[in-house]
Amino acid sequence: MGTVIEWYDFYLYAVLAAFLAPVFFPSDNPTASLLAAFATFGAGFAVRPFGAVVFGHVGDLVGRKYAFLITVTIMGLGTTVIGLLPGYAQIGILAPIILVLLRLLQGLALGGEYGGAAIYVAEHSADQRRGFMTSWIQTTATIGLVLALVVILLFRVNMPPEQFAAWGWRVPFLLSFFLVAIALYVRVRLQETPLFSRLKASGKASASPVKDSLGSSRNWGLILLALFGATAGQAVVWYQGQFQARTYIEGPLKVDFVTGDLIMIFALLLGTPFFLVFGWLSDRIGRKPIIMAGCLLAAVTYYPIYVLMGQVASSPFLLGVLVWIQMIYVTMVYGPIAAFLVEFFPAKIRYTSLSIPYHLGNGEFGGWLPFIAAAITAATGNPLLAIIYPIAIAAMSFIIGTFFIRETRGIRIWDEVGGEPESAQATSVSTQTAPAV
Repeated sequence: MGTVIEWYDFYLYAVLAAFLAPVFFPSDNPTASLLAAFATFGAGFAVRPFGAVVFGHVGDLVGRKYAFLITVTIMGLGTTVIGLLPGYAQIGILAPIILVLLRLLQGLALGGEYGGAAIYVAEHSADQRRGFMTSWIQTTATIGLVLALVVILLFRVNMPPEQFAAWGWRVPFLLSFFLVAIALYVRVRLQETPLFSRLKASGKASASPVKDSLGSSRNWGLILLALFGATAGQAVVWYQGQFQARTYIEGPLKVDFVTGDLIMIFALLLGTPFFLVFGWLSDRIGRKPIIMAGCLLAAVTYYPIYVLMGQVASSPFLLGVLVWIQMIYVTMVYGPIAAFLVEFFPAKIRYTSLSIPYHLGNGEFGGWLPFIAAAITAATGNPLLAIIYPIAIAAMSFIIGTFFIRETRGIRIWDEVGGEPESAQATSVSTQTAPAV
């Protein structure tokens, strides 16, 4: 619940960027205002690796639970304040400055959130079921995006356009206050993971997680491999399929916002179960082949898909099918990634080490994708050329990941602390006979 709400908070800004641009970045050139709004979105991603270090340190030193109690609070309060923030017309240059600071703060919080949530689930799971169990976490980003799209669409269709542009866009931000209260209630009741508790009780926990993670050349090698061979490609596939597809539909293809958003909502909902499918499949055949296949398919087929989208722009159904195909790529690269990253790093520095490549990939490669795409389109006048960037990054990850990254499916993380507890073994036995997803 909490993770869904944090993604809702973070992606509200991206969905509403066109409305925020003239409020906080007024300019005679609408394109310049929009680029400034996207740059602010990218700035929030740029600091995510720093959040990974800060909250990763807390998670490895104090505990997984306490780290993401802090992050959900920061995310929710930041979103609420954005909903209350006066615009440029009221407070001048302070408006964009405060907005950027809030996005930076949210980026720091999200940098600590994902690692905590993924590890919390993984360290409650049996080794044989880790891919499937952590794939539930992977659904939360898409569900949070769908929630943001649905809430915004409901307000837009029930308000005059001028009213929504003037103040209606603030309401979805203000709703976050109540959603975060629910998330905090749920998280306060959580227990620390049994694996971390046993690690700490045995004296094997790291006394200096940042030093142990970043002071080791071997660990830096693992971080860079995970970044360039997996998370960078995963990031651009995620943002191309779930963000840029919408921008392309409602921008260059000039599909009205109601139709465009409904296409996205239904394609995302129909694609979401495949996170679980590929998470489950990764427990059978491995994480690496599924992630690499998703990167390769994206690199090879993105250009023809977007050419086809231009040719069938008058058919919502066909546009929906083409977006859904991109969503399948998203689920392939993202469904198994949490299990892969958890298994790639040792338990005592897992929170810090895992979070850094994940947020470098999603922050620097994925988070700047909307800005890069808008800049390429503005400079060339050809939106199809913007596809070159995700194609190149996905191809890079496929090549590096295929030749240099090891498969992690056989890693037994419980062996680090003496084997699975009875609860995890019981979970493994009870779920081995469950029907396939």
